[in-house]
Amino acid sequence: MTQVVSFTRMADGTAEDYALLDRVEAEELQEFPDRVLGWLLTMDDSAGYQISRLDHSLQAATRAHRAGEDEETVVCTLLHDIGDYLAPANHSEVAAAMLRPYVSDKNHWIVKHHGVFQGYYYFHHVGMDRNARDRWRDHEHYQATVDFCANYDQNSFDPDYDSEPLSFFEPMVRRVLDESRRRPF
Repeated sequence: MTQVVSFTRMADGTAEDYALLDRVEAEELQEFPDRVLGWLLTMDDSAGYQISRLDHSLQAATRAHRAGEDEETVVCTLLHDIGDYLAPANHSEVAAAMLRPYVSDKNHWIVKHHGVFQGYYYFHHVGMDRNARDRWRDHEHYQATVDFCANYDQNSFDPDYDSEPLSFFEPMVRRVLDESRRRPF
């Protein structure tokens, strides 16, 4: 039988209740990389592109790896669109929130804003301002986000590109999302 807390209102919890919840959370944090890898596998559909969203993510991460990016950046590139299913209207923010405790401020900012920056390549075709990204022109990570989209995101829909498999990136995901790297909120 699974242990559960005694309270129905958090204000009524005991030290034992919160010790139990701490243990449960520690287990969930240990399993987090497995969950993320599983979510990636759910992205194996085309969503209208010539390749699946998973293949897009693998291709983008392969490009980042081959360009010599550090491991954290490669993992962020792999996971940049992981919010697509949960929140298609703001997938970038969801992906960034998931990564936030584990990555640098720079990589968090890039992932969080890449959706608007990626719009540079297509917003003008759908009646939107392709230069919407320019509202952040003076931000310290503006150019890094422009470069991310130019080098790894917008060009990673090629069915003929030889991407590394997910198994290649799995150890990197596990290292970057390791509990020991997690920063408190």
